[in-house]
Amino acid sequence: MSDRLASVRVPTDEPSRRLLAGGPKGLEAREKKEDTVDRDKMLDVTLQQIEKQFGKGAVMKLGEHPAGMGVSVIPTGSLALDLALGIGGVPRGRVMEVFGPEGSGKTTVCLHIIAEAQANGGIAAFIDAEHALDPTYARELGVNIDELLVSQPDSGEQALEIADMLVRSGALDLVVIDSVAALV
Repeated sequence: MSDRLASVRVPTDEPSRRLLAGGPKGLEAREKKEDTVDRDKMLDVTLQQIEKQFGKGAVMKLGEHPAGMGVSVIPTGSLALDLALGIGGVPRGRVMEVFGPEGSGKTTVCLHIIAEAQANGGIAAFIDAEHALDPTYARELGVNIDELLVSQPDSGEQALEIADMLVRSGALDLVVIDSVAALV
């Protein structure tokens, strides 16, 4: 016999595989690398489809973006709350809910945010579904009531339609609906 081994091919239903230097572990490493490449390609294609359908930033790797992820914010008027929120205020262009029991200060927080938005040159609207906005109190909190857009709708449906139109205009920095419970 020769010093060389003969190569024998055994017919099987499985695709042929070559052993790499390093034995079976080398094969596993190569297969794992190929699986990773295929998985990465599939992920890239999927992310491109999502971005095409929903816009840039619809899905992102959090580690590739700074803490604020480039989100523009409106300060709340409370340094402690801004720090607790982690981005320095409330994000522009996002739906946010201030939740708490009656009398806990939800409206006050929203009025402070309106005052901050206005102080930074922004335009704000207050949809007063409860018909309870106190202009004097709002002014004391720093709200420029002469520039504040206010709506006191007759129904929840009307409130949501007005809010929708204001948001879609793209001209406002902040729309507050006070309160969600009054919409029902």
